[in-house]
Amino acid sequence: MAVETSVLVSALAGLASFLSPCILPILPGFISYLSGTTANEAKKSETITEIGTTASNSSKQSLTIKRITRLNIFLNTVYFVLGFSLVFAILGVILNSVLVTAVGNGFQHSLTSVGGIVIVGFGLYLILSSKLRMLNFEKKMTLLPRFKTSYITSFVFGSAFAAGWTPCVGPILGSTFALAATHPAAAYNSLLAYSLGLGIPFLITGAFFSQATGLIRRMVKHLKYFNLAMGGILIIVGILLFTNQLILLANFPFVSQVINLQG
Repeated sequence: MAVETSVLVSALAGLASFLSPCILPILPGFISYLSGTTANEAKKSETITEIGTTASNSSKQSLTIKRITRLNIFLNTVYFVLGFSLVFAILGVILNSVLVTAVGNGFQHSLTSVGGIVIVGFGLYLILSSKLRMLNFEKKMTLLPRFKTSYITSFVFGSAFAAGWTPCVGPILGSTFALAATHPAAAYNSLLAYSLGLGIPFLITGAFFSQATGLIRRMVKHLKYFNLAMGGILIIVGILLFTNQLILLANFPFVSQVINLQG
């Protein structure tokens, strides 16, 4: 049951990474950059007309352009998600194969305790980064050179994205790795669950780009408390892991229902 709980926590961590102040505000611009399509083109492609054509032909052409634009955005998002999902899957296999053979039962308890301390540390970092400017720095791919976009470049950016964006994604991703290391047999499933939690919202945004952009703009003003809330959650998870009581999370009705569905 603890293994299933860790997988579910990893999936929720992926969703939290997507909703973090590092990613969500710049997401529309980043996706449009990946697809080589400006945000205005994505939103207003239906208004494009061609001089000299009839109203009917113009309408058909506009609809075609709109569909091509949306498809291009979505497919580039798919390759971006595949890029970071592949990296996480490989890391999960490595953790699984190395730790399962190298870690004995006696050391497993120590590893769990260390993992709990690391996660608590990440939680404290998130909380303190909201108050201390010296900790509140970030590295993200915003000033990028223009180049001819393709599915391959989107895949490469997805692979690079797997390194994590700081400060708010780094601690969440680091906590996911720490949790996966404490349950080596489920490391692959945990990191795959993280990829799904992070990737599915990306795909939904790419599929419904115009609608998602408006929703994201309304959500941004509520993100100022994200680090405090997520930091508190990580501290709780770290303490439960340190005391080997992570199973307590499965007692919540929603969590237990999800685990039962997985079973």
